[in-house]
Amino acid sequence: MKSNQVTRRTALECLLGLAAGPGMSTILRAADLPVRLEIGETTIDVSFDSDQFDLERAALLDWVMQSARAATAYFGRFPVTHARVRILLSQDGRISNGISFGEPGARCRISVGRHATLADLNDDWELTHEMIHFGFPSVEERHHWIEEGIATYVEPIARAQVGRLTAEQVWGGMVDGMPQGLPAPGDQGLDNTHTWGRTYWGGAIFCLLADIEIRKRTGNAKSLQDALRAINRAGGTIEADWPLDRAIEVGDRATQGKTLMELYRRMASKPAAVDLPDLWKQLGVVRDNRHVSFDNRAPLASIRASILA
Repeated sequence: MKSNQVTRRTALECLLGLAAGPGMSTILRAADLPVRLEIGETTIDVSFDSDQFDLERAALLDWVMQSARAATAYFGRFPVTHARVRILLSQDGRISNGISFGEPGARCRISVGRHATLADLNDDWELTHEMIHFGFPSVEERHHWIEEGIATYVEPIARAQVGRLTAEQVWGGMVDGMPQGLPAPGDQGLDNTHTWGRTYWGGAIFCLLADIEIRKRTGNAKSLQDALRAINRAGGTIEADWPLDRAIEVGDRATQGKTLMELYRRMASKPAAVDLPDLWKQLGVVRDNRHVSFDNRAPLASIRASILA
């Protein structure tokens, strides 16, 4: 989730640090200092509001690094040069309540259950989702669906690109989740219909359609990933306020076409019919009860495979 609040404040209260894993700075135990992680040219300052987790501090820091590596794989670099992550203690549940902010600077906070396990960290998608938010500019509230849609669509792809999800898991999640983003009676398009399903999964449908169409038009040479990398490199981060038209223009230029603008005009102000069952058939995604398999003879099978490559 991304916050669009004008005023965004969180005190950076920091506890003890431990050295942990490749890519992490050597850290001494020091009160009132964040734990500083490094990935490429980016520094990530991690702070904790408690030391009462069952998990070791090193495991939580490794989880932050694994999430950062997934965002880095998709964008080609971590989306911002400095970020802050605040980990809050939760009494129930596992990992929840992730939210990202662009002021002052890229940061997010996320809750981890007191009794969360390593398996919970390995299965988590929320922190990667929040870090994907860092890679796209802040836009007007009516366009919030594009921010959440990108994070919803990109997060499993990014985790697959670093080996944390299988292709079956990624496509199974899309088949199960995307029907929630289809327009219901009375829908007035993505810019005007602000339900949870249309915001997250409707935005994700937009991203999937854009990814497929860009690849079709360019012979699989360009993709939504190229568009989002170009937007990010042009300064389009969570810290920047952009009109959506500017982001679309940069993305379309990078992919040598007008796919994003054409799709936006089709879906922004009116419901656009999307035949998801036929789309899965075209992609060669076969859902059989709880299992997913692939038909590599399907017309868009090569595009399906390239999306996770």
